[in-house]
Amino acid sequence: MTTPEAVHRPKAVKAGALHRDIGVLDATMLVMGAMIGSGIFITSAESARLVGAPGWLLVAWALAGLMTISGAIASAELAAMMPRAGGQYVFLRVAYGPMFGFLFGWSLFLVVQTGTIAAVAVAFAKFLGVFWPAISADAQPLFRPVILGHYAVSLSTQQLVAVALIVILTITNTRGLKLGTLIQNTFTFAKTAALAALIAIGLTLGWSEKAAAWTSSWWNSTANGWTSLSAYEGHLPVEGGPALIILLGLAMIGPLFSQSAWNNVTFTGGETRDPGRTLPRALFLGTTSVVALYLLANVAYLVSLPFAEIQHAPQDRVGTAAMEAALGPGARYAMAAAILVSTFGCVNGLVLAGARVFYAMARDGLFFKSAGTTNSHHVPAVALAAQGMWAALLALPVTVTTDQATQAVKYGNLYNDLLEYIIPVDVSFYTLMVAAVIALRIKAPFLKRPYRTVAYPLPALIYIALAVLLVVDFIYLKPKTSGIGLLIVLAGIPVYLIWQRISDREGLRRGPKVQPDAC
Repeated sequence: MTTPEAVHRPKAVKAGALHRDIGVLDATMLVMGAMIGSGIFITSAESARLVGAPGWLLVAWALAGLMTISGAIASAELAAMMPRAGGQYVFLRVAYGPMFGFLFGWSLFLVVQTGTIAAVAVAFAKFLGVFWPAISADAQPLFRPVILGHYAVSLSTQQLVAVALIVILTITNTRGLKLGTLIQNTFTFAKTAALAALIAIGLTLGWSEKAAAWTSSWWNSTANGWTSLSAYEGHLPVEGGPALIILLGLAMIGPLFSQSAWNNVTFTGGETRDPGRTLPRALFLGTTSVVALYLLANVAYLVSLPFAEIQHAPQDRVGTAAMEAALGPGARYAMAAAILVSTFGCVNGLVLAGARVFYAMARDGLFFKSAGTTNSHHVPAVALAAQGMWAALLALPVTVTTDQATQAVKYGNLYNDLLEYIIPVDVSFYTLMVAAVIALRIKAPFLKRPYRTVAYPLPALIYIALAVLLVVDFIYLKPKTSGIGLLIVLAGIPVYLIWQRISDREGLRRGPKVQPDAC
């Protein structure tokens, strides 16, 4: 019987081991902290514009939540079975071969993890500007932007703060896992409390008879003035209900990525105590808690704001609009403070977890060799530094547009473009991870499984079905950006072949075949 590639490395290359210091609380906070960023306060505006009715808005969030929970329940089996640094990278390498693991790590380093770190850090700086106006993307750049077509390299005060945040949290996480998890736990508790407060205030003090819940048709989008032409700038082959179903997939993108990054806890599998119990519990508790909070937050928006105000909230800040409706204009400062806490904790969680993937890749000879070492605090400091430097660099490029009326040049956040490029790719890698549960049940039934997926294979099939429909829908609606995303991944294939050849030349050993008692 053909067995998958080894999960464990031979003792000869097992130096620099990580310490298992993460418990259930730490792991759950890591799941929730990586998931809760600024998305819940912003993305409902775009989703509302796409679907045109309160009921469909909640459906978009509920379907994204169903995907998140079903994916986490299924993937928990892999996390418990292979509690190694790198998590999802290891799962893909074992189930499909080293190239798939590398391509995941390649896209993670190139844009997914580092780009998300950069984007959330810029969001932190943006909301810090509410208290300190000098921190702004529109402030005089610290040097003349270098324009390259539709893009430019710039350094505004907003970008400088974002870079400083990335550097500070990267350095902090090199000082040891306990300090990193302490920061994560503290800020996750704080931002969860802030989100709960937003929900409570919206459902009580914000309650309004003019709100969408009472004045808009819940399911008839056209009765609310919705048309497919107003919701989507491109051409759709159908109108009415069928067009709405097509756009529902696009409306799920914001909610889904507001709930993403739950996989980050698997990256720290090599540092988790009793992983067979800890990781499944953390994945379930963390994802269900966040999904419930997100649904309640959207209900709070619907009972406190008219639907048009949700769709057209200034700069899409629906959370701020809801708080101002309940507490008055001064609430914008409270909301900005809550988002500062949320984004700070999110960046810390992403920095902490992401470096473990590049550490694992380096141990396999597929990343810089020095990234596979740990420092005196037993953390992968070199991998953290590499991730931090690239994330800081991704905060510097901006998009360039020209105002047709005034001919003034405007600069925007590049990551909005990059995220669109990688969306179908990222969902595809999640899908491959979930499908690996089924693949390894068939391919390696002898492996020890401390946790088995509840109601197997239903959660995996639910996730795979919804993910495939979502990716197909996105490719149809956004063919150009989807194509660029695919090219980003395919560009990793020659890099993998080159890196593998170099590793083989240096005599780096690949793991042995898995034996029945290997896990």
